[in-house]
Parts: sequence; C-alpha cells; structure tokens
Amino acid sequence: MPDSHIENSVEKSSGKQALRFSLVLASLGVVFGDIGTSPLYALRECFSGNHAIPILRDNILGCVSLIFWLIFLIVCIKYVALLMKADNKGEGGIMALMALIDRISPVAKKYKVLISLCGIIGAALLCSDAVLTPVVSVLSAVEGLKVIAPAFERFVVPISVIVLISLFIIQSKGTVKVGMLFGPIILVWFLTIGIIGVFTIFRNFEILFALNPYYAIKMLINNPHNALMIIGTAILSVTGAEVLYADMGHFGKRPIQTAWFAIVFPSLVLNYMGQGAFLLSGAETADNIFFRIAPSWFVFPLVIIATLATAIASQAVITGIFSLLRQAVQLGFWPRLRIIHTSAHTIGQVFIPSANWLLCIATVLLVIVFQKSSSFASAYGIAVTATMLLTTIMAIFVARQVWKAPKPLILFVWVFFVILNAVLFAATMTKVVAGGWVVITFAAILSSLMYTWVVGRKMLGRRFASEAVPLNLFIADIVNLKPIRVKGIAVFLSANVGGTPRPLLHNYKHNKVIHETTIIVNLQNVDVPTVSRHDRAEVTDHGHGIIQVLLKFGFMETPDVPRILSKISLPVHFDQMQVTYFLGKERLVVSRKKSMFIWQKHVFRYLAHNSLDATTFFGLPSNRVVELGMQIDL
Repeated sequence: MPDSHIENSVEKSSGKQALRFSLVLASLGVVFGDIGTSPLYALRECFSGNHAIPILRDNILGCVSLIFWLIFLIVCIKYVALLMKADNKGEGGIMALMALIDRISPVAKKYKVLISLCGIIGAALLCSDAVLTPVVSVLSAVEGLKVIAPAFERFVVPISVIVLISLFIIQSKGTVKVGMLFGPIILVWFLTIGIIGVFTIFRNFEILFALNPYYAIKMLINNPHNALMIIGTAILSVTGAEVLYADMGHFGKRPIQTAWFAIVFPSLVLNYMGQGAFLLSGAETADNIFFRIAPSWFVFPLVIIATLATAIASQAVITGIFSLLRQAVQLGFWPRLRIIHTSAHTIGQVFIPSANWLLCIATVLLVIVFQKSSSFASAYGIAVTATMLLTTIMAIFVARQVWKAPKPLILFVWVFFVILNAVLFAATMTKVVAGGWVVITFAAILSSLMYTWVVGRKMLGRRFASEAVPLNLFIADIVNLKPIRVKGIAVFLSANVGGTPRPLLHNYKHNKVIHETTIIVNLQNVDVPTVSRHDRAEVTDHGHGIIQVLLKFGFMETPDVPRILSKISLPVHFDQMQVTYFLGKERLVVSRKKSMFIWQKHVFRYLAHNSLDATTFFGLPSNRVVELGMQIDL
C-alpha cells in the first residue's frame, strides 16, 4: 500500500477516535450529571431522613449493598445493556419507544390506547421530575458550605438561585457546546469522587462485603416496618436512568455506554463504598456525609466542584425534556411549540425557549420556598419509578415483536424487571402524604392536558374528514365551471390527503378564482425520528394546474415547507417570489355538542389558541401568507 494511503488511513482512524472521544466527553457533561450527583444525598437520606434507620453495621452494609444492586440491575442491565437496543432509529425515551412499538408491532394496534396512555403518563412524569432534579441537586451541593462554617448557611439559597438561572441562560448555546463545556468538569467530578471513595475505603475494608446482595436482603428483613421507606430512599441513586435513555438521540448509544462503564459506574460505586466505610468507622451522624469523607483542606474546593457538577446534573434532565417535548409535538400529543435547532449536523439537538424558561421559573420558586434539599426527599423519586415501570411494560412489546425474544426469556428477564420496578414504585408511594402528592398532582394535570389535546385533535380530524369534499370532485367542478385563473402559485396546507383543503374551498367560494398553479401540500407525521430525502415527498400532478404534494416528517423533525418545496422536483418552476401560502384560521367555539366534556372543550380551545402559529412552525414567510378564518363548534 502506498505511503500516502497509509497516512490517509491513519488520519481517518485518528479522526474517528477523536470524534468518539469528544462524544464520550460531551455525553458526560449532558447525560450523566443527574445520576452522577446522587452520592450527594442518596445514602445520607437513608440515615438522616424522616424515616431514618440507626447507623449500625448491618444497616450500613445493607444500604450500600441495596444502592449498588439497584444501580447494577436498573442502570447497567436494564437501561445501558438492554433498553438502549430499543431505539427508534437512534432516538430513545418513552415517546420514541411508544412510536417504535406503534410502527413495528402488529399487536400494538390492539393495545394502541393503552400504549398511548403509557407514553402520555410517562412523559408527564418525566416533566414533573425535571422540576425537582435541578433543585435537589444544586441545593445539596451548595449546602456543603455549612460543613466549612455554619455562618455560610444564609448564602445557600442566593447562590443556588444564581447557579440555576445561569444554567438556564446558557441552554440556547446548544447541547454539543454545553456538553463540551461541561464534559471536562464532570470528568473531574467523577475522578474526584472515585478517588475520595478509594481513600476512604482504606478506613474499613469491611465495606466490600456490601457487594454481596445478602446484606441488602438481611437489612430489609431486619427493618420490616421501614423496608419500603428504605427502598424509596435508595432509589434516589438511580433517578437519572430514564433521562439517560431519553438523551440517547443527542450522542448515540455507543458513546453513552462507553462513558458509563469506563468512568461513571466505577466512580459511583467507589464513592458509595467510601461513604459506607466512613460510617463503619464510628460516625455518629450521616449529615453531609459526602463532604465529611473528604480531607478538611479539600472541602471548599469540593463544594465548588459539586456546585458546578449539580448545575450540570440539571442539564441531563433539561435536554431530555427538550427531546421529549419535541417528540410529543410531532406525534400530536402537544400543541405546536417554537423549536430551535442548535446543530446543523445532529437533528436531535434542539432548544425550546418556552419550556426552558418555565422550568427556570419553577425551580427558582421551589428553591426560595423550600430552601433545603431534605425538604424534597419526600417527593423525589415517585415520578422516576413510575416512568421506569411504564417503560418496562412497553419494552415487553419490543422484546417480543422486534427482538423476537423467546417467551421463556421474556418471562424471566422482563417480568423480573416489572416486579422490581413495581416494588420500587410501591416504595416511593409511601412518600405521597409526606410531599409526593405534589409530583403526582403535577403529572396528573399534565397528563390530562396531553390527553385532552389528543382527543380534541382526533375529534376535529374526524369532523374535517366527514365534511371534506373529495379532491377529484373539486377538480371536476373546476373543469366544468372554468373559473377565472389568476397568475401565480398558491400553496394550500392540509393534513387530509384525500380531501380538498378547507382554505381552498373558502377561497374558491368567496373569491370565485383559482390560481394558475395550485399546490396542495399534505403534511403527514410518521412514527420514525427522521425521513430520508428519497422518501420525503410524493408528487402527484392532477392536471389543470392542480398539483398534490405529500410531505412526510419524522417526530424529531421540524418541517420547513418552503425550503423543501424549493428542493423537490415539481412539474412547474417553483418561484418563491410568486408563491402565496393559504392557511385556515379556525376559531373554536364551545358548544353543547356531546363530543367531549365541557371542561375538556375549554382546555382544548385554550391550548389551540396558545399554540405556535402555523406560519412560524412550518417556516412560511409571513409576508406571503393569507389566513382564511372559519368558526368551528366543539
């Protein structure tokens, strides 16, 4: 082989390795912040929360063992090893999983309503968790200042608010830029907590017995009245697992899997072991145990690193919510939102301003009102365990229909995880009265809004379909009546493939004219993340100046109609300066028709009124858009 070819191969190989390393580093800063900062509070709450257990040898070994096996079973096995294979063309999360099942599984048609409800409830639960995660993480880190000096306590809330606001401000920079900025910091964080854990383990090697699940089982048996409470607290150690799955589309499964097994998992285990060894060495309290295992001279730098890491921890949840909301919009589960693409190369990287600032306001208010991270221990974890259970149930469809796994294997593996997740969910439900009702209430309200939107859209869709005039009859009417044809190109947007767009009928009825070139654009959302350029458009020339274009978009895409029309092959020259876009502007009126509950009608009308206008969502030039109003009785 010539030397030049060898050099090119080496350069390509090194380039791929550099890209792979950069993705691993960026994924650290975006994906693993949430689960990576759980050592700040997970073990602490077992011994210092409202239902704390005594700091005894068997309890210490049992709690550390329980945390280790929860991380191993739920994160390593279920999410990183198994569920990351259940991607919908590279995208993860409960919405992508729902779309994958609906697209591939023939059984899904029979259980379509059930699967849709699982997706809706899971998405609502993740959104409610997104409000709590930044608050718990940041407050837990900044509270480390009290270890240095009690006088710093009055600065905890102001510093936490500043950190949170700063985090939300930089979201518009994009996932990759934020990830490359945060990646090195999180790498330092994991190396730091791992090293601190190693040195603390030397205090008492007996903690290594915690790797044996026997101690977790023994501890739960010895504390029968508090067993569910203990499990409900230990679950805090895996709260970032579901968001880890949802963030898969930002970087791909391989970089995330590499980062987890090479860096994140070992560091977490070593730190939890170190905290356990410290307690075994005679500690009388578990308050701020994470900072107490560090050398006294390193506490202040550790507080700074922890504060940065917990700010980054919120990043995993925020980017996961952006991905989730975008999928929900495209799949028809939420009204249109303004979605900004932050990468020209990776379509999954988006920024949603409205969601970003609503989360910012909610987290800041929670910090100001509650002021202590322990105040959230009663509410934290319910949303995560519920979503985990729903994800596991939906994954059974994937295992059987997509992976073609044998039934005995499904019964053994997935039923085990269903039972495990059901136990974890039951454990967190013990927190309902103590504060978990806030999360459940928020998720219930959001689920109701999503369900109402879905039901309302289906109702309007059925009504439009029943009232639609078949396109072939409309064309025949034009041929017979020969109306005046005006110059230019008129584009009518419609979701009904077989019918005549309502704006076209209204324009013809009132203005008595038809443009020389009339393009009917049917927009269809499909349950895949992205649609290839070859499958994007289907063009049908009906003659007489009527052209029909079917455009397909995946649930991870935001349609830019003018750009796509200018790139596809049409029977006529598509001159942007001669195009007028016609849209229908529906005015919804609540009536006494028994199509939905009255409260649902009011909610649906409100959501429709406040959704992003079609002109902006479809990328239409506002100075070339004509809206034709019409009233619709709900």
